[in-house]
Amino acid sequence: MLKIMLVDDHEVVRLGIKALLSNFPEYEVVTEASNSQEAVSRASEYQPDVIIMDIRLPGKNGIEATKEIMAENPDTKIIMLTSFAEDDLLFDAINAGAYGYILKQIGSDDLLNALAAIGRGEALLDPALTQKVFKRVREASRKATDEAFAALSDQELRILSLISEGKTNKQIASDIFLSEKTVRNYVSSILSKLNLSTRSEAAAYAVKHAVFDHVPRSE
Repeated sequence: MLKIMLVDDHEVVRLGIKALLSNFPEYEVVTEASNSQEAVSRASEYQPDVIIMDIRLPGKNGIEATKEIMAENPDTKIIMLTSFAEDDLLFDAINAGAYGYILKQIGSDDLLNALAAIGRGEALLDPALTQKVFKRVREASRKATDEAFAALSDQELRILSLISEGKTNKQIASDIFLSEKTVRNYVSSILSKLNLSTRSEAAAYAVKHAVFDHVPRSE
C-alpha cells in the first residue's frame, strides 16, 4: 500500500483526489497540508511514500517545501502538481529532487496510472522536459566552471595548470621562461585570488574545475 500525502492550498482539489483514491485499497491518503510549513511538518510526522504537491503554494512554494522534505526524507517520492507543463518552476522542482509532475487537468485514469508507475519505480518526466532540465543543469555547471577562474590572468592559468601537474616553481620557471622568483609571486597571487592556502589545494582546485580547458593556447 502506498501512503500518500496531499499538499494543495485549495481544499476542493485535495477532496477530489482523496475521494478518487478512496476507491482503491492500494492507496491510502494518510495526511493533507495546505501550505509548505504544514507539508514539511506532516511529511516528517507521517513519513508518506508519495507526496502530491502543488508547485505554487502561498508563502514558500512547493519547491522550497520539496527541498526541506527531501533533506529529511530522501526516499519520499514527491510529484509536483501543476497547471502548466512548461511552468518554469518545474525545472527548479526537479533539481530540488521532485520525482516528476502531473497536470491538474489530467483525468482520474491518468492520475492512477501515474501512481502505479511510481509504485513500479518509474519516473514521471516528459522526455522533452527532461532534456530541458539537463540542459539547464549543464549550463549552470559551465557557468560555475567559467567563474572558477574568472579572477586569473592567462599567465596565472598557465602556471596553475603546471602546478596541477605537480611541477615545482623551478620547473615551471624553466617551462615558461620566467625567473623562479617571478613564478613564486604568481603562485602567491593565484592562491590569494582563489582563497586557497597551499599548492596541493590549488592543484586539487585546478583538476576539479578542469583548468586545462581554460588555459589559452599558445600562438
